[in-house]
Amino acid sequence: MLITWWYLYLAARSIVKQTLNMASILQKLITPLFSGTPEPARNKVTVVGVGQVGMACAVSILLRELADELALVDVMEDKLKGEMMDLQHGSLFLKTPKIVASKDYSVTANSRIVVVTAGVRQQEGESRLNLVQRNVNIFKHIIPQIIKHSPKCIIIVVSNPVDVLTYVTWKLSGLPKHRVIGSGTNLDSARFRYLMAEKLGIHATSFNGWILGEHGDTSVPVWSGTNVAGVNLQTLNPDIGTDADQENWKETHKQVVDSAYEVIKLKGYTNWAIGLSVADLTESLIRNMNRIHPVSTMVKGMYGIDDEVYLSLPCVLNAGGVASVVNMTLTDDEIGQIKQSADTLWDIQKDLTDV
Repeated sequence: MLITWWYLYLAARSIVKQTLNMASILQKLITPLFSGTPEPARNKVTVVGVGQVGMACAVSILLRELADELALVDVMEDKLKGEMMDLQHGSLFLKTPKIVASKDYSVTANSRIVVVTAGVRQQEGESRLNLVQRNVNIFKHIIPQIIKHSPKCIIIVVSNPVDVLTYVTWKLSGLPKHRVIGSGTNLDSARFRYLMAEKLGIHATSFNGWILGEHGDTSVPVWSGTNVAGVNLQTLNPDIGTDADQENWKETHKQVVDSAYEVIKLKGYTNWAIGLSVADLTESLIRNMNRIHPVSTMVKGMYGIDDEVYLSLPCVLNAGGVASVVNMTLTDDEIGQIKQSADTLWDIQKDLTDV
């Protein structure tokens, strides 16, 4: 018994000695100049959900050097801790000094931007709209927690069906509409620009075109606005994008609509492109850039839409959120398609419960 106590004494003395030595090293190394509270993070970004999409968003934001603190939240504690540690171990190669994670939303306090990617994953062959009620129930827990700890934040909704869930977020959060944004057709438009540019033999940045409306099957390609270096493609081919078009450019939009389903079929999920897209939106907000993005916003009263629906139009994004919406010159057919897109979303929204 005496031997056991002696070993316990030696172990305790060793711990105390190590602690004193550490304190001594710190005291010798650092001379504090003030004893006040450290300056809080000014560009804190939170990502809710550490699945494939959430981590792609987080890594893309880190690599763009947009945050001085990154917080991760999820209910899966082991995966959450593992993702946090993995990123922390790469801190030497990043310029974000603080990366934290917890299932407790207090870790998100004072976030400037909150990216919501949590929810049930879209399955192969499943429409985005079929996901809606399952994810609404999840959002009823998430959104109030975000607002409790970051009442001044801007929320970017990424979870699908993104337009409906952005509407749900707006309702649950009580935030003004310009501070609730859906990732919308920012990615659809990027896919459109890439595919069109490939056919034209130029880089995606040199082709200008927009996909508006729902992020999904009823999205609207604005063929009347497609151009390269100011040359409008519709003036070169008046039938572009129509069934009468002998060059079948309409097929490109079909590829845009089908591309997510194809990627899911091939690899099980989509993540890198949406992660890059969300980082691009985050940059416009954090850096007050006033850039124009096709993102999901409240469109009631625009283009003859009477219902409270979120869908994508060209929006000016800056530090306050959605500063304004660009009034595009659309054809009657394109306006009709946007109304149809709004009707499709409203048909889902009107049946939602407890929103």
